Amino acid sequence: MPVERDPLGWDPKNTGFRNHYPIINLPTQIVDRVSFGAPDLEPNRLIWGDNLHVMRQLPSASIDLIYIDPPFFSNRTYNVIWGDQNEERSFSDIWEGGLDGYLIWLNARLYEMKRLLKPTGSIYVHCDWHASHYIKVEMDKIFGYENFRNEIVWCYTGPSAAKRNYPRKHDVVLFYARSSETRLNGDAIRVPYVAEFTPARGVYGRSYEEEGAAARHEKGKLPEDWWADGFLTNVSAWRGEMIGYPTQKPEALVRRVIQASSNPGDVVFDAFAGGGGTGIAAQQLNRKWIMCDQSRVAVAVTAERLKDDVFARELGTDAVPDFEVEQWGMYETQKLAAMPPADFRQFVLHCYDARIPSDDEGIHGYKGSGARIPVWVGSPRHRERVSAVDVNAFAEAITKLERYRGDEGLRDGVMLAWGFQREAMRAAEELRQRDVADLGLVRLNQISLDSPAFREHISGQSTERGDYSSFLTFVQPPEVQIAHKRLKRLHYGFDAGDSQVFNAGAAIINVQWDFD
Repeated sequence: MPVERDPLGWDPKNTGFRNHYPIINLPTQIVDRVSFGAPDLEPNRLIWGDNLHVMRQLPSASIDLIYIDPPFFSNRTYNVIWGDQNEERSFSDIWEGGLDGYLIWLNARLYEMKRLLKPTGSIYVHCDWHASHYIKVEMDKIFGYENFRNEIVWCYTGPSAAKRNYPRKHDVVLFYARSSETRLNGDAIRVPYVAEFTPARGVYGRSYEEEGAAARHEKGKLPEDWWADGFLTNVSAWRGEMIGYPTQKPEALVRRVIQASSNPGDVVFDAFAGGGGTGIAAQQLNRKWIMCDQSRVAVAVTAERLKDDVFARELGTDAVPDFEVEQWGMYETQKLAAMPPADFRQFVLHCYDARIPSDDEGIHGYKGSGARIPVWVGSPRHRERVSAVDVNAFAEAITKLERYRGDEGLRDGVMLAWGFQREAMRAAEELRQRDVADLGLVRLNQISLDSPAFREHISGQSTERGDYSSFLTFVQPPEVQIAHKRLKRLHYGFDAGDSQVFNAGAAIINVQWDFD
């Protein structure tokens, strides 16, 4: 079980899924922190970015429970919920190559999820008839057939136009353990016995009068692997949760999963946040959570729902941790400008894949291994340009390095900054052309942070795939101007039409009003 040992898309020559999805090491940027009055608690995380690359930045064995509701292999238009560029790009990847392409796309992510799970952790993958049987075969390879626990069937009902087949009214949730250490909290999710299960029929084949039978009957039973509970199948019971997200699932379903396979304080992870139901359920059940989504609109909607949930429940100020909204691969320049210079340098070195710190005066880091190239990082302020004084000071710092003493050879260096004064570029050119006998030749490469040359140094960028060229983008936030006027009593008109964007090819796709 199964015949092929390696999951579809896996390269056994030590590259894993990197031949399809190269490693791109980029940091996340915190753009907002929503506070509930408990600053000493570790905040939860809501991340906008490609979930594969986000997961690759997370530490191994750090997650207790994963619940995902990924795109089903059904219909591309149906799965692109919000319709922004990130979704469209990702879904073009998913369906390239048909079912095999879809499974490779999913396998790369399942492989990272296995790495993230603690030995006691569990994963639930929500899918449907289109590909559930294929996904199970792949999960058997990744997680191990012996760690398969259940194929849970979630049943529901509703109108159907089917004429040549029975109406398809169920989804499948594949439940896998990370290892034999994984446990199920059965007492947390017990349900009542059916009404006709009378004392006369006994409990577990024993008479009701037998010692302990009544207590067991009162305690209820563990749900079967088919979930048809009224609160999960009756749409009107959870209509109030619905936000217009076509694939939204009832919070009660996610709550059952969280209660069954995690404890208070555990970390719950959802790589396809969508409308944010997993985070809301985890928040209500006192679990920590991490969620990410490739759609900026989904992240914005989820953030609002998470805030509304806490305020609606009127919890105490120390009851709920804050949560941070983070971005991966696209960074706001105004937020970067507000960073302390040392933090900004580390951020830029990370983006440039030059994260080797330097204790050498005048040098901020090093790029590469072996004969490492010194790197210098400019000011976080977007409009501040590098001067000729900065250029000459960096060149002098390079010549003082121990490995260059007595060496008259070529010495490379890289300067990373938002921009360079004309005098700075002239000074760098003079250094290239001047050969000082006791210094050797210093060649400085001046690279602007928002240039293609900077993006080329992302890990994996040298591969043939060009899909990643839009990662590592620095943007100016839009200027949203909202006008309103009173139309009549209790009726106002709102207009955001005069808002402006400052980035090439950019557009405002979502504006929200808070009427309170």
